[in-house]
Amino acid sequence: MTIAVLVVEDDPVAAEAHAAYVDRAPGFRCAGTAHGAAEALRFLDRARREGAPVVLILLDLYLPDGHGLELIRTLRAGGHGADIIAVTSARDLATVRRAVSTGVVQYLLKPFAAATLQDRLARYARYRASLDREGEALGQDEVDQAFAELRSSRGTTLPKGLTSPTLEAVAGVLREAGTGLSAAAVGTAAGVSRITARRYLEHLVETGRAAREPQYGQVGRPELAYRWR
Repeated sequence: MTIAVLVVEDDPVAAEAHAAYVDRAPGFRCAGTAHGAAEALRFLDRARREGAPVVLILLDLYLPDGHGLELIRTLRAGGHGADIIAVTSARDLATVRRAVSTGVVQYLLKPFAAATLQDRLARYARYRASLDREGEALGQDEVDQAFAELRSSRGTTLPKGLTSPTLEAVAGVLREAGTGLSAAAVGTAAGVSRITARRYLEHLVETGRAAREPQYGQVGRPELAYRWR
């Protein structure tokens, strides 16, 4: 069975990247993208009427017309049973607790590598497969195994040589800047070398969280400037 996924993300570039990740994951297809809560609800209602309901939603929590957790409550009240993977920059623990209480099956913090989302999707597919039969569970072990498939046994997957603390530091500098910065400027602010900063900045570009553009004004080759999307 192919798992139909709806990507709900207000940033068009990030939405396109997430949709591409989904389409590359075996057993998944991106059924569509929505950039807000109302658009997502309309899409899900239409898909259900057409007999092709969405199975999984990749949901950003910060939407222009409402919070993602409120959208989940609306969906449940309307009888939509799609599972939810939160894909968000919301790090406060109160939001994480609320997400768990609404039934979110995975909580993925931005920024992340493509391999991280691929791993979460693969785990979700195994979870679905373990419960894809009629009748009752054979015992506690079967139930435990199904839930264990959703739990990652390793940390966030990053390219070799990159670490989460440094990535967060570089991303934080770029996010707070509000304008384009060179790798040297980011490195100085984050306390790392220009070369190290550039590796992390390129990773942020590859994952759709940052953009790079040439910065002119000096003699010689233009310098690359990075800005948070």
